Amino acid sequence: MAKHVCPWWLAYAFDNPLRRLFHKPEEIFAPYLQEGMTATDLGCGMGYFSISMARMVGESGKVLSVDLQQQMLDTLMQRAAKAGVASRITPLLCDASTICHHDEVDFALAFWMAHETPDQFNFLTQVQAILKKSGKLLLAEPKLHVTGGEFQKTLRIAHEAGFKHLGSPLISLSHAALFAKQ
Repeated sequence: MAKHVCPWWLAYAFDNPLRRLFHKPEEIFAPYLQEGMTATDLGCGMGYFSISMARMVGESGKVLSVDLQQQMLDTLMQRAAKAGVASRITPLLCDASTICHHDEVDFALAFWMAHETPDQFNFLTQVQAILKKSGKLLLAEPKLHVTGGEFQKTLRIAHEAGFKHLGSPLISLSHAALFAKQ
């Protein structure tokens, strides 16, 4: 496991119903997700965003949910079944050096996890490789854990990995950037 990875049991502290006060997935993803799309939730944790993304892509879409910890994926799939969207979600166990899938996606989400990757350039290069030509990456990092300077470094690395910075969406408690392939 990569250094500084949030342990699965700690995810309950921030992956709970109170989170909707700060992070409303439908509002965050409305500009980027449509029915029939393929999306990936990188570092999906217990599925807070994956489940909402699965609702938004509809029956004809799919979500590839990637995490380092099997416990996270197991909990995600239990929650997805309860929400009635498990058939739209494919859980993928990865390791610290690879995102473990090569399916092209319309939208990639890296929410509060890029700072945990041991090699951000390698990670972002892999994400860039799976995005469709018109695909977008939304990257968000927690302001309480990642400084502005550290986030600026991540933006430079993203540019080096082949991304074009399209803007900085406002997401509560987060530094955020929207990217496209160059």
